[in-house]
Amino acid sequence: MAHVESVGHIGQVKDVNVYRHPDIPSVDTNGLSVNAASLDMPATLGVTLARGRFLNAATESQPVVVLGAAAARYLGIDRIWPTERIWLNQTGSGGQWFYVAGVLNSAVLTPSIDASVFVGYPVAQQYFGFDGHPSTVYLRAETIQVTSVWSKLAGTANPQAPNEVSVSQPSAALVAQAAAESAFNVLFLGLGAVALLVGAVGVANIMVISVLERRSEIGLRRALGATKGSIRAQFLSESVFLSLIGGVVGIGAGVIATAVYATTQDWAVVIPALAWSGGLGVTVLIGAAAGLLPALRAARMDPSKALLVV
Repeated sequence: MAHVESVGHIGQVKDVNVYRHPDIPSVDTNGLSVNAASLDMPATLGVTLARGRFLNAATESQPVVVLGAAAARYLGIDRIWPTERIWLNQTGSGGQWFYVAGVLNSAVLTPSIDASVFVGYPVAQQYFGFDGHPSTVYLRAETIQVTSVWSKLAGTANPQAPNEVSVSQPSAALVAQAAAESAFNVLFLGLGAVALLVGAVGVANIMVISVLERRSEIGLRRALGATKGSIRAQFLSESVFLSLIGGVVGIGAGVIATAVYATTQDWAVVIPALAWSGGLGVTVLIGAAAGLLPALRAARMDPSKALLVV
């Protein structure tokens, strides 16, 4: 086809399970699939190798495999040793050792291949009775001609029954994923803004009540020579300190919740310094803004009237 830069393909090999060792129980398959892959599949998908090398003209006809990123993680393979191998077992036909030639990086456009183990087409036909027909074809087209190529793919792949061909565009899925992530980010930012607003109202309310309840103290300090500036500074510092305590407690609760969830998911516990320091800074600023009006109100209070309050 015109405007097509490269084509790669895979064919799913059915009823074949992957194990680290033949003594592992047959039910522990990790959900890995075995696919025959064309030699140009990684280049078409833009997938790079994390370790080792991909299949070539020599290894595609030998008992050699290349692992997807998730497949290598599930099998516990983090490096390629010279004799590194895994056990591929076909239901009803026995198993066979396969040497590991490489491990792919995560595929951004097609995450489904991350949990795959790739062999050459000749090997799939020789050892597993594969029929040699690709089940999925990957195509890379010129950027400005994607729509034109898209409209012709089904008819070109199967002229007799184009309606039986399912055509998908990975970039469209990525756009939808990014839109969903953006919506969630906006939602969480909105929830955070509401929480900050509620906190600011709470601080302002507490400081206003504090000013009303401490009028005699304010009048006494003013009578003893305290300036309006010192009164403002007193109540403003109290509101900032109150917000600071709340911020520390909130950040502590967030750190604990993050650590617990990450531990249950077997993730590394990472708390970016920018996140907690930025949250604490915003909390202090909100507290200062919330306490500003009560502080000004306390500073404007008449000492003679304040001293009359019992």
